[in-house]
Amino acid sequence: MSELVLTTERLELWKPQASDFDGLNAINTDPRTLTYLGNWAPGHADTFARLTRNAGSWALWGYGTFMVRKRGLPQIVANIGVFRSYRGFAHGLDDVPEAGWIVHPDHWGEGIAGEAMRAVMPWFDEAHGRQRVACMIEAGHVVSERVAAQLGFVEYARHQQPGERPLVLYERIEG
Repeated sequence: MSELVLTTERLELWKPQASDFDGLNAINTDPRTLTYLGNWAPGHADTFARLTRNAGSWALWGYGTFMVRKRGLPQIVANIGVFRSYRGFAHGLDDVPEAGWIVHPDHWGEGIAGEAMRAVMPWFDEAHGRQRVACMIEAGHVVSERVAAQLGFVEYARHQQPGERPLVLYERIEG
């Protein structure tokens, strides 16, 4: 495995590496995961792009998403962290740190996103200075909305592409 960065009571948060592809792909392509990812149906190429984008965020900015495992176990249960984003639809989501969490559906309801992000945000602030961090959540994803609120994120805008479900845009303000 690559570099272990953070641990929590139950979790280990690792920097991504090439061998994480299968675990990440299992999360991204599970039909249950797609419930709150819009009309997007990712395939292997999309997982590869996500993995290299995450690794690139680490290489260029010194932060990115983590491959989350339960302590001492090899299976990736989530992909969570703060990464550099460029969404291309403005609204304050271009070229900014963006928080995100995707948990494998077999582990929904275990509190993994909240536990991991409660470790990630203080780490990010200490390593990179407290600054504005954005996130986007598909409207109606109550569990993710609750995680965002617990982390201090507040809604600042909404965005909807034609034919897509609406996105609620959140930010955690610096200072």
